[in-house]
Amino acid sequence: MDFIAGEILYFNKPLTWTSFDLVNKFRYKLSRKLKVKKIKVGHAGTLDPLATGVMIVCTGRATKRIDEFQYQTKEYIATLKLGETTPSFDLEKEIDAVYPTEHITRELVEAVLKTFVGTIQQIPPVFSACKVEGKRAYELARKGEEVELKSKTLVIDELELLECDLPVIKIRVVCSKGTYIRALARDIGKALDSGAHLIGLERTRIGEVTLDRCMSPEEIDDFLEKNVIKIEEEK
Repeated sequence: MDFIAGEILYFNKPLTWTSFDLVNKFRYKLSRKLKVKKIKVGHAGTLDPLATGVMIVCTGRATKRIDEFQYQTKEYIATLKLGETTPSFDLEKEIDAVYPTEHITRELVEAVLKTFVGTIQQIPPVFSACKVEGKRAYELARKGEEVELKSKTLVIDELELLECDLPVIKIRVVCSKGTYIRALARDIGKALDSGAHLIGLERTRIGEVTLDRCMSPEEIDDFLEKNVIKIEEEK
């Protein structure tokens, strides 16, 4: 493989790792294996530290294709806990409010999910990388500053209830670029006249790239050993 000319690789991002952690680890190992000081490596589509799953990583001149991959449809499996909210809409922050769930049934959940399919408006989480006057929203939010984000137009292609063990539900979401599943959890909670936050998230697909085609960080060394064309061999 020619990583400088450009390669496209698929990874399964581990829990608690940032997207940058994964890119940084691969870049470090790749540059050492190639015996070069610098090589371009970038990813197509950020995953939160508390999410796992498919990440597309591009090297060399293939980094020019990152936008193309970012605009592809994505699929997620999300686990929501109803009746509780957090400021970050996931497990990053502590529970800040509790709501009733006794009125929620499987039938109500399925009816509410249908209302989110199609073109929707979504306000991103304040604990996100969205920019407000040149600064990341999460930087302002963590300082305790008021953050006001504008709603964005998104498309939810599919929304399926996989499991319903109230107050926990598991859903499959197929959606467009820019969709925050944390914010979707918040909105589903509100639509159920309750609250909700994300307790698990896995990205299972980007475009045609599925989890079974992805490598883990533990496989990087073996992968590079088999696929790097050493510069000396090219001479």
